[in-house]
Amino acid sequence: MYDMGTRKRALALVGQGRSLNSVSREMGISRYAIRSWQTRIEPLDRAGRPCPRCQEVPGPPQNPAAYAYLLGLYLGDGCINAHHRGVYFMRVVLDNAWPGIIDACEVAMRAVRPDNSVFRVQKQGCVAVSSSSKHWPCLFPQRGPGMKHTRKIALEPWQQIIVDAHPWEFIRGLIHSDGCRITNWTTRLVGGERKRYEYPRYFFSNKSDDIRKLFTDALHKVGVEWTTLARGNDPFNISIARKASVALLDAHVGPKY
Repeated sequence: MYDMGTRKRALALVGQGRSLNSVSREMGISRYAIRSWQTRIEPLDRAGRPCPRCQEVPGPPQNPAAYAYLLGLYLGDGCINAHHRGVYFMRVVLDNAWPGIIDACEVAMRAVRPDNSVFRVQKQGCVAVSSSSKHWPCLFPQRGPGMKHTRKIALEPWQQIIVDAHPWEFIRGLIHSDGCRITNWTTRLVGGERKRYEYPRYFFSNKSDDIRKLFTDALHKVGVEWTTLARGNDPFNISIARKASVALLDAHVGPKY
């Protein structure tokens, strides 16, 4: 691994007209590594401002609250794929039934990368909200090969600081992607007569143990009580049913829209 200063020095030498071979020999770095840095290191965005995560002293993303919401959406229904020339596409796939969430996703994506275009791709029954940037892996280091539940998912310290500062935005993003608010019902005997009783509850379902723990850690921070429900031997459902906890979620998240 090479630090950012070493990478920038190598690229500066190439920028002076030096060949990859000569820079490789001088610095003891492979040509392949230098070539990859040419496509991946781009510290300035289109407006000439430094990328917050590519500076020698990285800073937080623009609009941390929007970032926390987008992080929740990404962990639930998002992916980041390499394209060409070091460009990456971020996609969050959302059900057509929730146009408000599709709009909220686009707003958050634009807030996090305001100088990159955001577009929608209509698919059967869903919409992929997408944006291209060389910096998505900087902003979402959870990107990796394979499905999220097959690999370790952990927040970087700087991401945890943002989630701790904006837990409700993070929770909202997770519920908007892999959660729901439903109305359950049961029956009770009242004065000898069986009557129907309805009550709301929230569910969050994700196969990744790590992502579920990120969700429940955030719930704990805001004082929401939860339980785990297993389907067979796979405990991938988180339930929030206590009246006070449902009221908190209703105040800060609410039904999908």
